[in-house]
Amino acid sequence: MKSDQVTIVDIAKELKISKSTVSRALTNHPNVKAETRQKIIELAEKLDYQRNMQSISLITNKTKTIGIVLPEFITSFFPQVVVGAQEEASKEGYSVLISQCNEDYATEVANSKVMLANRVDGVLVSLTKETLNFDHWKIFVRRNIPIVFFNRVCNEIMVPKVVVNDYDAAFKAVEHLISIGKRRIAHLSGPKQLVISQKRLNGYRDALIKHGLEVDEDLIIDFDLSLPKVKIYVKFLMELENPIDGIFAVNDPTALEAMQIIKKMKKRIPDDVAVVGFSDNYGSSFAEPSLTTLAQPVKEIGRTAVQLLLNLIDKDQSEWKPIIKTLDAELIIRHSTVAAKD
Repeated sequence: MKSDQVTIVDIAKELKISKSTVSRALTNHPNVKAETRQKIIELAEKLDYQRNMQSISLITNKTKTIGIVLPEFITSFFPQVVVGAQEEASKEGYSVLISQCNEDYATEVANSKVMLANRVDGVLVSLTKETLNFDHWKIFVRRNIPIVFFNRVCNEIMVPKVVVNDYDAAFKAVEHLISIGKRRIAHLSGPKQLVISQKRLNGYRDALIKHGLEVDEDLIIDFDLSLPKVKIYVKFLMELENPIDGIFAVNDPTALEAMQIIKKMKKRIPDDVAVVGFSDNYGSSFAEPSLTTLAQPVKEIGRTAVQLLLNLIDKDQSEWKPIIKTLDAELIIRHSTVAAKD
């Protein structure tokens, strides 16, 4: 018997049981005795049986597949979130379908259609920096397909979300810069439409206010996360009549790029300008000097998002609750704010 021709009928004949019993055992149905289930699984493995997921989905109305739509795969943040999500999904027998949008709204819309075409049981979403319209995600809600947003979330759609306490993290970052004597602290902020940008900006502002420092609007620059623009902004800030002595950046790539510009301008880090990033991306600890940053619990974000999603999949939409899970970021102090000892 060729393994690629094995069906549930073959397994049923060999074990002298009904094909419906085999089907139930292989789809983890509870109404199968443990001993029988074990025999079925062992024989299926021996014969290299491959489940026909299309047929199973017609029976159960489930594909056992979760979609994940990401804004980008350039930084290490999103890949690590995916690792946590996959680990959690696989525990429950789910496969994961991943797409990334290269920070492009049109691609995000196209990827949402791919998820619909593949009949995913639910989807995890982090929005692109361009996304202002959410109609393509509202379709999922209308079709009773659960959504969980994470990191870059949509507040228009009342579904569960997993976020980091961006406000608190930003507050801690700026307070740390103040604690080492910095008073002219700039903020390179992300796109205004992103909720994470808004919360990090608010944390920056409130830390300055708490410590009696002026909130100088000239020191707040929001941009589209395009790294070539960082050179322009950092040079502007450094060449002000009253130049900056600290930078809190919206993410690590921006912070690392800023550090390169500062060094090219023959300024010392952290003596002349101290820098704090956000995310603790891979490579931040290996920079010269190493980057002080806020480490997010990336794998925990993925695991938590999957847990929330699986909790919705078998529920009627009337039972869905827009739970918000907020996780903490940890301030990792390195040499971009505290000089290395000789």
